[in-house]
Amino acid sequence: MVISIYANLTAPLPGARQCKYTGQSVRVVPIRILTVGKKRSPGVQLIVDEYIRKLNHYCTVDDVQIRSNPRNASDARAQVDDEDTAMMNIIRSDDWVVMLDENGQDIGSEQMAELVGDAGNTGASRLSFCIGGPYGHGRQLRERANISIKLSTLVLNHQIALLVLMEQLYRPGYELVATRFSNGVRSDIDYMFGCNPIFSRRTGEVTLLPSFL
Repeated sequence: MVISIYANLTAPLPGARQCKYTGQSVRVVPIRILTVGKKRSPGVQLIVDEYIRKLNHYCTVDDVQIRSNPRNASDARAQVDDEDTAMMNIIRSDDWVVMLDENGQDIGSEQMAELVGDAGNTGASRLSFCIGGPYGHGRQLRERANISIKLSTLVLNHQIALLVLMEQLYRPGYELVATRFSNGVRSDIDYMFGCNPIFSRRTGEVTLLPSFL
C-alpha cells in the first residue's frame, strides 16, 4: 500500500494535501526533470508529453532539455563540465535533487513513491531529477545531489531512462488508486489518473489499466 509510507504528520505543512482515505498529509511539490542529450525522437517526445499531461493532474511537471555543445564533441571532459554548469544554473538552492546514475542506489517502485512523497516534507520547494549525458554527471552536481539512484542495472540511454522515470513518477498516483478502489465504484482519484478499472465481484480484486496505454 503505497500511501502508508508517507509520513503521518501531526500538523500539515503549508501546501499539504490530506488524503481523504487515511487522513495523512502529503505535501506535493513541483517536479522538474533535467535531461542532457541530443534532440529526442518524435515518438519519445509524444510519450513524455502524455505522461506530463497525466502527472499535471496532481503536481506541476517541467521537462527541461539541455543540449550537448557540438563544439565539445571531441573533448569529453569539456562536454561534461558544460553540461554540469548548465544543470547547476537551473537548480535552485531549495531544490531536492535526485541524480540518476549507474552507480546510484538501487530502488524499486515503492521506494520511488516514498522519495516523491517525502520530498515535500523535507522543506524543499521542488523535486529535481537529473539525467546526464553519455559521459555522466560532473563534479558540481555530484556534490549537490541529495540522493543518487539508478533505475536499472542495465545501461539505458537518456531517452529510455527518461521514459522509465516518467512511468515511475506516474506510479505513486496509479497505485494509490489501485489500493483504495472498492465496491466497483469509480472515485474522483481514478478519473484524475485516467485509469480504467476492471472489478471482479467474485474475488473483490480490481485491475486498473491506464487509459493511455
